[in-house]
Amino acid sequence: MTERRVLWITGGGSGMGAATARSAAADGWTVVLSGRRADRLDEVAAAVRSAGGSAEVLPLDAGDPHAVAAAHDALLERHGRLDGLVLAAGLNAPQRRWDDQSLPTFRAIVDTNLTAVVTVVDAALPSLRASGGVVVVVSSYAGWSFQPGAGVAYSASKTALGSVVRTLNQQEAPHGVRATHLCPGDVATDFLDQRPSVPDEAARAVMLQPADIARTVSFVLGSPSYMRVDELVVSPVSQR
Repeated sequence: MTERRVLWITGGGSGMGAATARSAAADGWTVVLSGRRADRLDEVAAAVRSAGGSAEVLPLDAGDPHAVAAAHDALLERHGRLDGLVLAAGLNAPQRRWDDQSLPTFRAIVDTNLTAVVTVVDAALPSLRASGGVVVVVSSYAGWSFQPGAGVAYSASKTALGSVVRTLNQQEAPHGVRATHLCPGDVATDFLDQRPSVPDEAARAVMLQPADIARTVSFVLGSPSYMRVDELVVSPVSQR
């Protein structure tokens, strides 16, 4: 019997991370869900299991390097392997301009969107080298193309993820590690509530849906080991 591949998802309790968990589990992955809210993670894991998939919960503050290292060790102790990593946690704030942002909020956004991503990848990299694993960094359209409304901190952090992925691909290719800078346009999730002007239901109806991103991630995760998807941009046809 073929051993199930193991996928670690940060930001797995809601939105794109939760949708990815459901989709990946349906594709045969064992999904390990991390995030700060254990109750939300439990709900997603329960939904995965009720659909016949395999999921477990590993609550985590990805901004804490010691917690990340401990979580990685716990994952390996339980499963003995790690084949994929999806980094879907994100943060923004309504106050996102030079004339209204605060430096503590700026740091929090960069820590969540950039530093935490690097922290988790760094901890997981030995396991990914061993498996020739795949990494999907869920960035943003603002990480691919300048978006004036995205904010100073958000734009800076998401743009930097492109360099993180490029260096990972360039330096880890000899180990078979592949990484994707995934840049979605507007997606109808609770993340939109962090905007200065929150989109209404009509606006959200023409946006991408979490399931669309999950299918995109599944394409990357299912690609053959000789194929690397360096960067992938998906956006809604309607641009408001």
